[in-house]
Amino acid sequence: MSTRRAVVTGASSGIGAATVRLFRQHGWDVLAVARRADRLEALAAETGADTLVVDVTDDADVTALAARIDELGGVDVLVNNAGGAFGSASVEHGDVDDWRAMFEVNVLGTKRVTAALLPALRRRAAEVGGADVVTVTSTAGFVAYENGGGYVAAKHAEHALVGVLRLELNGEPIRVVEIAPGMVKTDEFALVRFGGDSDAAAAVYDGVEAPLVADDVAEAIVHAVELPAHVNLDLVTVRPVAQSAQHKLARGPLTPKA
Repeated sequence: MSTRRAVVTGASSGIGAATVRLFRQHGWDVLAVARRADRLEALAAETGADTLVVDVTDDADVTALAARIDELGGVDVLVNNAGGAFGSASVEHGDVDDWRAMFEVNVLGTKRVTAALLPALRRRAAEVGGADVVTVTSTAGFVAYENGGGYVAAKHAEHALVGVLRLELNGEPIRVVEIAPGMVKTDEFALVRFGGDSDAAAAVYDGVEAPLVADDVAEAIVHAVELPAHVNLDLVTVRPVAQSAQHKLARGPLTPKA
């Protein structure tokens, strides 16, 4: 069988870039997709991945992505990782444009890319017996918290999308996997959310012993798709030990109780 190929969206930084690196380390072909050409060029030079500049909120870009997959010879795995949080205001005071942007990328972007690549995934499944759609959501897709209304709502919707897709693909050899990270410390996520306020972004992780990093989530993604084809990890929740729940976070050293 030829080398397996994965498409990873949101690949220019954080979890996406880490996932591209790990797939390449495991011998996969990868098409890394993101909006920032310079970041993709650097990732390609580092890993040997193929790249394509794509905005998942743009129909023409996603159509071009599907065409590029056909040129490359197909795809085994789609990793829907593009997403983000914008703003940290209350429901009352939140910016509607921030909410709209979060729905566009987290929900409609996931829908758009999945729909565009399903024909190619079906063709590969017919050839080799299986294919995968992996979507990176968030624990915010299950539990609400204050001042995160737009992101919480978008991730609830994305979680629902994944659940519906799994039902709709029942009977086909296509696994639908959801990876839901809790607290992950990356270079950009909190910084973008707080509008570039580095102090506010750093405070999110202040005193937290060993928050997750992007590589941890990448390990979960690659592990899920390298399991035997009949094994589906429907939902994987990944948190640091310091975070027992969305609202229960230990700050300070983790120590056994006497």
